[in-house]
Amino acid sequence: MKPTLPSSPVPEVPGLPDASSEFDFDTDVAPEAELRTLSMGLAQHGQRLDRALADTVPEFSRSYLQQLLEQGAVRLNGAVASKAAQRIKVGDQVLLEMRATLQSQAFKPEPMALEVVYEDADLLVLHKPAGLVVHPAPGNWTGTLLNGLLARDAQASLMPRAGIVHRLDKDTSGLMVVARNRRTMDALVQMIAAREVRRQYLALAHRPWQGAAQRSVNAPIGRDPRNRLRMAVVDLALHAGKTAKTDVQLLAKADAGCLVQCTLHTGRTHQIRVHMAHIGHPLLADALYGGSEGAGMQRQALHAFRLAFTHPGTGQALDLRAPLPVDMQQALSLWGLGYNPDLPKP
Repeated sequence: MKPTLPSSPVPEVPGLPDASSEFDFDTDVAPEAELRTLSMGLAQHGQRLDRALADTVPEFSRSYLQQLLEQGAVRLNGAVASKAAQRIKVGDQVLLEMRATLQSQAFKPEPMALEVVYEDADLLVLHKPAGLVVHPAPGNWTGTLLNGLLARDAQASLMPRAGIVHRLDKDTSGLMVVARNRRTMDALVQMIAAREVRRQYLALAHRPWQGAAQRSVNAPIGRDPRNRLRMAVVDLALHAGKTAKTDVQLLAKADAGCLVQCTLHTGRTHQIRVHMAHIGHPLLADALYGGSEGAGMQRQALHAFRLAFTHPGTGQALDLRAPLPVDMQQALSLWGLGYNPDLPKP
């Protein structure tokens, strides 16, 4: 059986990072791996082995074929070939073991409990718990929200990313909207790009708040030039990045920290986490951006509590909220603060 191996990236959805073009392999040979015998012709004579393979099996990417070489899944004239730069001669015989990649196997249904707070024929809004990865990626090829959506709804397999139009970080809890058909997905993507979807978050941050209770942070974000695993506020004249704006409103403060409401105007990677650290209030337990554990929090104290938008199919105004999760409630209590769900302003 021929494995389904992507030769090009998954179509991009605005607001989501591109699918990775890198592939990872199982260390064991897949039992259903396809064996393919190739005879090198005059056109391949003198070519590098990886280039010759790309010419003779064009349905697969050169990157995938190079990694087959690294995995010992290519034999040249009966011997294992591992050097991509090895030169080919006319008449050479190549045996390819077409192994399925973890990425190609990631898009499989996996039943899981999902907390759906709204659903109709076009879309659903769910409450993602902290710890759940949204989309398969290196290190998390299974057990993701996408896998759960594929198991829950047969229509999800007909759309890119199972209808996911925006993401939350693994350790961020809260509301997400997911499309159930392509028409709705396209409309939601356009609405997010046009800033017609209101996304608001609650966050617990280090240090007591000082100054005005409301603050707008307008600072571009890009890859941190000193640490490529992080994002950072950057100077666009010197580094690649995109404009980013977050409105921050103080809700309550204590000696140890503060509770704030954050409203996104753009959707950059780690935007709230970066902006809060930038203004001197890193999120509680957000080690990547300078926060430390405290008040019982062991994950970044960030919760997408509100999602408001006009239904693209019916025109109905939807304004949905998710209660503050238990760990953040307990942290507030330890700080001597309370949370009134009616306190945040529209």
